[in-house]
Amino acid sequence: MRNYNFDEFVNRKGTNSLKYDFAVECGYPENVLPLWVADMDFPTAQPVLDALHKAVHHGIFGYSEVKADYYSAVSKWFSERFSFETKPEWLVKTPGIVFAIAMAIRALTDVGDSVLIQTPVYYPFYSAIEDNNRKLVQNELVYINGHYEIDFDDFESKIKENRVKLFILCSPHNPVGRVWTKDELQKIGEICNRYNVFVVSDEIHCDFTLNGNQHTVFSVACPQMQDKSIICTAPSKTFNLAGLQVSNIWIPDLTARKKILNEIDACGYSQLNSLGLVAAQAAYESGSEWLCQCKTYMQNNLDFLRDFLQKSLPEIKLVEPEGTYFAWLDCSQLGLSYKELNDLIINKAGLWLDAGHIFGKKSAMFQRIVLACTRKTLATALEQLEKAIHNK
Repeated sequence: MRNYNFDEFVNRKGTNSLKYDFAVECGYPENVLPLWVADMDFPTAQPVLDALHKAVHHGIFGYSEVKADYYSAVSKWFSERFSFETKPEWLVKTPGIVFAIAMAIRALTDVGDSVLIQTPVYYPFYSAIEDNNRKLVQNELVYINGHYEIDFDDFESKIKENRVKLFILCSPHNPVGRVWTKDELQKIGEICNRYNVFVVSDEIHCDFTLNGNQHTVFSVACPQMQDKSIICTAPSKTFNLAGLQVSNIWIPDLTARKKILNEIDACGYSQLNSLGLVAAQAAYESGSEWLCQCKTYMQNNLDFLRDFLQKSLPEIKLVEPEGTYFAWLDCSQLGLSYKELNDLIINKAGLWLDAGHIFGKKSAMFQRIVLACTRKTLATALEQLEKAIHNK
């Protein structure tokens, strides 16, 4: 057994890191401490590094594809962990899930058609819909007693009234951290099936569940929706491989698959990053030990954050995450305006978090913080926040 040291600090400055090297370009102070974008401050699993070193040593980076062993590695991962049984022909590889969502929107809807999302939600969903000239429809999640629930009456009425053609599910949900129960997913499936709504399920955070919660793949919960759904997966969040740009998209329905492949062809995209394919296969074949230790560390970071807020910053309420490696912080009790809150976070606390308004208009008093950092980094950020609040 290999023991990974997640407390070890890795200096990412000067590496063209979007997280660390582009504060000024993004309008933030140069010395701001970043806990915003969804990548980790941890080196990936050693078997992944070994596979990449071998590929780099070979020295040739030509056009690459994958053989059956790639599918076997990915399919085994999802079969063993989520009882999600796939077929090789379902697999469509894309450089990212947002790209796949955009291709699905273009392939399965027409200009002017309605596409539904559940807000607050990952902000690229908005642009994927609106930039492709589709009508954005929102089913606002209900925030009650520090917990988010689905308003199913509103969900159904929005679908019916707007003749929604496609629904983008975020599961687990980013940023609120919900891991949808099987019952909730089945209710979604029943309504979407009733109104012939196609479901694109973004399950990129499926491997990060917390506090004993269990992720259920949408089409496993709703087998009747298998041919009316696409399951979007990727090793990027799980193994910190986002820059290598590989996603595995499962499309059971042949007609839908052909339409999406045609859209990908029309965009001029073909083979994926050769090193990304190497890394993805190695991760799914041999990365489970690293992931297990990483999840334990992330759970401990969450526990540390919770304890710190309760003891030192009770004005900030943690929306208890069931999954992802984010924490969604309710700052409404600070008594600040939206502009004052962001000034406090950025200029007084010296932190770069994700402001809640980018996820939805009703979330202006929330902040999203990434837990995928060393404990020391997290402690420093919270201490800076505490000092700024108590001196405001």
